[in-house]
Formats: sequence, structure tokens, C-alpha cells
Amino acid sequence: MARLLKRDEAATLIRDGSTLLLTGSGGGLMDADFIYEAIERRFLETGHPQGLTIVHITGIGDGRGGGVDRFAHPGMVRRVIGGHWGWSPKMQQLALSEQIEAYNLPQGVLSLLTREIAARRKGLFTRVGLMTFVDPRLQGGKLNRAAKEDLVRLIELEGEELLFYRSFPVDVAIVRGTTADESGNISVEWEAANLDVLSAAQAARNSGGIVIAQVKRLARRGTLNPRLVKIPAHLVDVVVVHPGQWQTCEAEYNPAFSGEIRVPPDILTPLDFGVRKLVARRAALELKPGSLVNLGFGIADGVADVAAEEGLCDRLTFTIEQGIIGGVPAKGAIFGAGWNPDAIIDAPSQFDFYHGGGIDIAFLGAAQVDARGNVNVSKFGNTIAGCGGFIDISQTAKRVVFCCTFTTGGLRVRCEDQRLIIEKEGSVKKFVREVEHVTYSGEYARLHNQPVLYVTERAVFELVEGHLRLVEIAPGVDLESQVLSQMEFVPEISSDLRLMDPRIFAEGRMNLGWSEKVDPELRHA
Repeated sequence: MARLLKRDEAATLIRDGSTLLLTGSGGGLMDADFIYEAIERRFLETGHPQGLTIVHITGIGDGRGGGVDRFAHPGMVRRVIGGHWGWSPKMQQLALSEQIEAYNLPQGVLSLLTREIAARRKGLFTRVGLMTFVDPRLQGGKLNRAAKEDLVRLIELEGEELLFYRSFPVDVAIVRGTTADESGNISVEWEAANLDVLSAAQAARNSGGIVIAQVKRLARRGTLNPRLVKIPAHLVDVVVVHPGQWQTCEAEYNPAFSGEIRVPPDILTPLDFGVRKLVARRAALELKPGSLVNLGFGIADGVADVAAEEGLCDRLTFTIEQGIIGGVPAKGAIFGAGWNPDAIIDAPSQFDFYHGGGIDIAFLGAAQVDARGNVNVSKFGNTIAGCGGFIDISQTAKRVVFCCTFTTGGLRVRCEDQRLIIEKEGSVKKFVREVEHVTYSGEYARLHNQPVLYVTERAVFELVEGHLRLVEIAPGVDLESQVLSQMEFVPEISSDLRLMDPRIFAEGRMNLGWSEKVDPELRHA
């Protein structure tokens, strides 16, 4: 039977040098920050626990000191293995200043690795990560010089190159749910995702570690619906109750995120008519009826807004890596939740399907693109964003559309008479000679015959035999001064260079209406 403890009591259970596995996602989604805060306070008051290894599968926090940043104190942490670093700026600074050993591994790899640890298998064998910065022939997932140990190995199995991600024991898993009964069963009825809470708890238990669960409320033994119990009591050691627990950082509870109700589609705020919408509109032209779609964080998630505005959502299935299937993904800090989901499954199961090539088309962001079609979203300048699920998705989807503005840093545009006008050019070029970090490999795409597009507000490129070909340009844009001169390399220019669809640049709906015929190649139509 799990013990009911106050959070300060639970914090004392974490010993120096422990490996902590944290579950949760950005914007407070399944985030046990109430417990993290107690652990942080104990360290600041006593200097313990110290020398921790922190493993977090997704980005956890709000960018304002919560989540993973609770552990970002010199001496408190020795090593961090994170799937996404964007929500923890203080931890980024410790990595950049070489005060911790910093690693970034793909979110899906870490998610699936929790199951390997739970089953006490040696590790995970997969193609995911090959030819990216995770490949040991590049950086091996290391983010700084302090990270010296090799966590990833290149192997050959039956004539095929694979990466081997080694298992490790978990001393403490910190998870979150909605309700705990007196035995310690944990249900998730008010949560917006399941994430990896079950496999994380199993990994800790079978490593000989402990599981600490944060919940909002308590219930009598035997009163929980077993269908809603996500973590059974035999896996839980400690329960900490936080009545003030919010579903996300934006609301105490949104029933449309948990599946309790479905809200009318017109309640969702459409995208403002600006550069983000222009990119999303052009990208949305790649959708086909019946498609199973993944949407990445940032500018790419605007594709769902465009589809909703055009009345296309009933013919599509959107998914995100946190385990959401159907509905419309939430935006900003709470990306990871979804409005009106059809299903909410465990993240490892979602990544099983992704890794197997189940996604028809993925729309993902891009911070840098180079002449060979490589894309960087993980590390640029003094920013460690981390790859999140980007590598898992981009390497396995049947088609990929990268979405970004052509330049950044002050870019201003407007539309007039279905033409694009660049009012002020961005100060930073995104199409560079060579990306700083290879998060997506154009060569890997070439070897696997993966169709790839790069969509911006003023130009569209395709990946052809290891280089970029310009295939579309926005009406009103000058090829030489507003495209080629804003790139650090010269792309091939298609002999059939076309204008982008003028409907993109006019306010109001594009009227994309589809015929009733569904693409026969889409098995789940």
C-alpha cells in the first residue's frame, strides 16, 4: 500500500546521486511541479540531494523557473538526459557553461527506452537518429564538452546500420495523475494526456527504485473506475496530494482536453492573417482526404487551424506525440493537449506507430535549412531547444513538410491584391550554407526516398537528390533580391518555377473543398 506523505517528506526520500525519471510535458501538462518545488527547497536549505541525474522524456516547465528548472542549481545535478530542453532556460545555461553533463536524445527513443528498462532489456535498437547529431559519428547526443560518456552506439544487425540506446537503472520516478485511492491506484480522468507515466513507474519498480505520485484528490479504496486507473497501486510507493493542481498552466480544468465534452469547432480562435497563417495555408495544400497527420510545435501547428477554418478536419486525423489522436492540437505552451480528441493513448504506443512509418504526412518547424536539405531545430547559437519528437517523426513519416519563415528577426510582411509585400526583411537568414546541428538529415531522406518540401511565406523548395530545388515563389516577390540574396547558398531553380496559389494571400477562407474521393493509398481513409 502506498504511503500518503506531505511533499517535504517525499522530498527526503531522494538520495544523493540518484537517477530521477520525470514525466510531464510543457505548460504544466502532467507536471508534478508541486513535488519538484519541495525537492528544490530542500536542496537550497540543506545542499541535498546533490549529484542527481535527471531524465525527462519531454520538455517540462513553463520557462519561468518551474519544471526541470527546479533542479537547475550548481551541484544539485550532475547529468541531464532530456528529450526537449526548450522549457528549461536555466538548465540550458548550466549546460552551456559546462556545469553539467548535457545530453539530448529523441523523445520517442526515450519514451520507448522506459519500456526497455521496465522489461530489464539491454536497451533500444532503432534506425531513429541515424545521420543526425544523435549518431555517434556526429555528436552522439552530447550537447557539451562535459558530456563524455557514450550513451549511443552504432551497430550493424543483419546487414543494417542501427543505433543502440543503452538502458540504465531508475532510482525514482515522479509521476502525476488526478486521483489516488487509499491503496495507491492512480487514475487520470482529468488529465489531458497519459504520456509515459505507466512505463516510467514500471521502470523504477523493476530497477529497485521508488515511485512518487502527485494527485489532486483522494478516493476510498475500490471506488475508482478500473478503466481510468493508469498506474496500479503495486507500482506506487508514495502519494502526495496537491488540491491546487491545475490540468495545464492555462486552466485548472478544460473538459475538452480530457475528452469529457466536445466543444463546437467554431469556438476555436482562427489564426490571425499574418505570416504564420501564410505558411500554414501553403503547407495545408499538401493535405489529402483521409490523411493521418502529425503536427510539430510552433508554426507548423497552424496547419490544423487552417484545416479547421476550411472545414477539412472531419476528413483528417491529426496526432501529436504526447499520445493525442484526433481533434485539434492546442497551441503555445500547452502544445501536447488537444481539443476534442478521439483517443488519448500512452506515448510509447504512439511512438511505436510513428517509428513503424504510420504517419502519412508530418508538418514540422525549421530553425535552419542548409544546401543539402539538412534541418536544425535543436541547437543554435546560445539556445538549446532540443529535438523533442522531431527526429522520431521526421525520419519515419511517409512525407515531410518543413514550415518556417524565410528569414527571422524583425520580419514584417503584408498582403495586397493577392500579392506578398515584404515590408521589412528579417535580420537572420534561415537558409544557411551549413546547419549548426543536424536534427534532420537530407542524405538520410535521399537514401530512403522520402518526399520532402520546405514551405515559407515567399518560396517553396523540394529536396531533389541531396539538394534544394526552388519550385514556387509568392506573387509580388522578386526572385533575386527577396529570395536568392537572402540565402547563403544558391538552390537549383526549377525550369517550371510556379507562383504560389494566390488564395494564400487573400483574407477570408481559401475554399479548399475536397471531392468525396479519398486517396486510395491512405489505408485508414
